[in-house]
Amino acid sequence: MARRSGLQAEVLASLALVMAAATGVLAVVLVVSGEAVVRPLLARALTQEARARGPVLSPVVPGTEWWVVGPDGRSRPRDGAGGTADAEALAIAEEARRSRATLMRMGGAEDRLRVAVPLDASGRVAVATLPGDASDRFEKAPRRIALAVLVADALVFTVFGFTVLRRRLVLPLRRLRDAAEAVAAGDWAARVPVEGARETADLAESFNTMTETLEGRTEALEKAVAELRGANRDLRRARAGLDRAERLAAVGSLAAGVAHEVGNPMGAILAFLDLAGRDAGLSEEGRSHLERASREGQRVREILRQLLDFSRPARSSPRAVDLGAKAEEVAGLVRAQRRWAGIEVSVERGEGVPVAWADPGAVTQILLNLVMNACDAARGRVRLRVDPAVLEMRRGESADAAAGRRAPDAVACRVEDDGAGIPVEDRERLFDPFFTTKDPGEGTGLGLANALRLAQENGGSLDLLEGDEGAVFELRLPASAPGERPSGGVRST
Repeated sequence: MARRSGLQAEVLASLALVMAAATGVLAVVLVVSGEAVVRPLLARALTQEARARGPVLSPVVPGTEWWVVGPDGRSRPRDGAGGTADAEALAIAEEARRSRATLMRMGGAEDRLRVAVPLDASGRVAVATLPGDASDRFEKAPRRIALAVLVADALVFTVFGFTVLRRRLVLPLRRLRDAAEAVAAGDWAARVPVEGARETADLAESFNTMTETLEGRTEALEKAVAELRGANRDLRRARAGLDRAERLAAVGSLAAGVAHEVGNPMGAILAFLDLAGRDAGLSEEGRSHLERASREGQRVREILRQLLDFSRPARSSPRAVDLGAKAEEVAGLVRAQRRWAGIEVSVERGEGVPVAWADPGAVTQILLNLVMNACDAARGRVRLRVDPAVLEMRRGESADAAAGRRAPDAVACRVEDDGAGIPVEDRERLFDPFFTTKDPGEGTGLGLANALRLAQENGGSLDLLEGDEGAVFELRLPASAPGERPSGGVRST
């Protein structure tokens, strides 16, 4: 954008043009009137000098030469000066004798100023020839005065105009500009001092009023937007909860029916398999087949048990639980199994971890499910980390940011592995019943669904978080009464 000239420069330039024009007119008037005033004054002074008796001690113009011209046209020097008058002096003397009036003839650059003064009735005339530069001095004096006036006016006007304009107009406008830029940058507290002329003071007051109004409306709008976001978040949460509740209700009804109808026949099958296995005459191959059938039957019974757990209503008994101790207990159970002997399972505790308030059996089941899944996916390491936390977080806010914003009212346990992680397309369905990423026959898809249900029944949450590698699940449970905290700082096993 092209840079424009400032208001101060434009106003000063405009007023300077007007001032210069007015001073020019004044100069012309001074020149014209100066000549009209200077000539009579100079003529009067020279007339008195011409008619003075005796020698002139203080001439009007130093260097003036005087002659007395008689009626016969002859000249003689006055005061004993030498030489005779020139033709121009004799001519002006003759004109003065005839007109009986004092005459003055201004010379040019190459001529000299001459004055002729009649002395008496006999026709004598005193003629004076002034020095060569006197004509120029008397002719140019008004012009020099006019030029001096013009320069003085311009100087006084510039200094006065710059000072007044800057203090009364330019500086208030600059402060207004700076305040407007501050408001545009988001500083709603910016205000302008009410100063200067009436118009600039009114403008500052209007700007301050506008800024205060905008600040109030912006605060109200931000509050309304925050409330709207909260309402939308609650609505999405309620809708998600309703959809999930509908799905779980349908799955629960199906699971209860299937478990009831299949459970009794499966129990009978397992009993007959056990009886058949006691036959002493059974071959080794037959015994091996019966053992495999019995194991698969036990697996079906386990699935039925999980179905019953999923469909069974909550019967939790919450009490104070040391979540760090539970993590240690679960880690010990997993380490004891040979299938995960090559996986390093560690537990860490943060500072000031509160005691959780939940059902101990439910906590153990949740953590065991998470750790077993992590060991199945890990390459060589699984870590459990217990820290203080908060139950309610803003949308898009991390757990660490929420913990720094308010006092902890919950305790969280993160289960991290160094595996391949959860594919993006599977994350939305991860907690749905019967959804699993394991190979067929290795999982029922009810472990995470049960874990989520148990966490919510205990007033907490279970979430999949973004991690640097592998999968990161976080169990968050409400804290117990204040003051009930386990001892110890950060420790790792």
